[in-house]
Amino acid sequence: MFNSLFRACPTWLESQVTAAYFKAKSFSTNGFRGTHSICSTVQQSDMKVQILPALQDNYMYLIIDEESREAAIVDPVDPNTVASAVEKNNVNLTKVLTTHHHWDHAGGNENLCKKFNNLQVYGGDDRIGALNCKVKQGDTIKIGNLEVTCLQTPCHTSGHICYYITNGSETPAVFTGDTLFAAGCGRFFEGTAEQMYKALIEILGKLPDETNVYCGHEYTENNLKFAVYVEPENQDILKKIEWSREKREKQEPTVPSTIGEEKRTNPFMRVHIPSVMSHVNETDAIKTMEALRKEKDSFKC
Repeated sequence: MFNSLFRACPTWLESQVTAAYFKAKSFSTNGFRGTHSICSTVQQSDMKVQILPALQDNYMYLIIDEESREAAIVDPVDPNTVASAVEKNNVNLTKVLTTHHHWDHAGGNENLCKKFNNLQVYGGDDRIGALNCKVKQGDTIKIGNLEVTCLQTPCHTSGHICYYITNGSETPAVFTGDTLFAAGCGRFFEGTAEQMYKALIEILGKLPDETNVYCGHEYTENNLKFAVYVEPENQDILKKIEWSREKREKQEPTVPSTIGEEKRTNPFMRVHIPSVMSHVNETDAIKTMEALRKEKDSFKC
């Protein structure tokens, strides 16, 4: 009954209630320090990615083309933090890359558009706030000299988009929102196991192994606890758990991962591996995906 009443609320009221919920969760987790992780930067010769923590465990990403000083922001739920990062980096913010419509990813779009003129707001779902550039599978975007390819990955939401960035010989990067996490994947809110299989194995899994993976949340340590439950003998998972604990003790982000790492440590990208299949007593990869997600939904760390 509560859910039906909530859906009947005016959009503005639903947005305010949702914002209050996420901000309360953030305060209960992070307290007066206000953030779950320190801000950090991944620097390449032509591209810089600034990792900006937000809310309880979200990440926003400022992507900078070093030659042109043009920038884009991924999922800017905290516009004030984004504005400060843009000023400190002395860049020209021109684009918003929204992975999906959930408030903790798209909830800052309208306010950011008030702070910066003529922003192009990209996404694959009409439910995304301030959307003015709708994209689909294979569409391309330019951030200065950086080329962005849109990868349609419906399941967590029906309009979810991942953004794959390349620039010549630079290490590529993919911004995966709530489709692919380090050692995990998003809940199947609006899709099926078959869709998530296609997203993780046939789309993201085909990217080069060295591709840096920037996901939407700091879930790595908890995801790895489930991963080692699924594959207790997997040495790659055991090593990454120790690494993750060391990073989190210093409040450092555990992003980026890489596609290659995920193939070795993420059970949802290993659904065709016999040890993962046998864990859920399945012989079919898609049924394994479905069973794993159901098990993960009720897993207690």
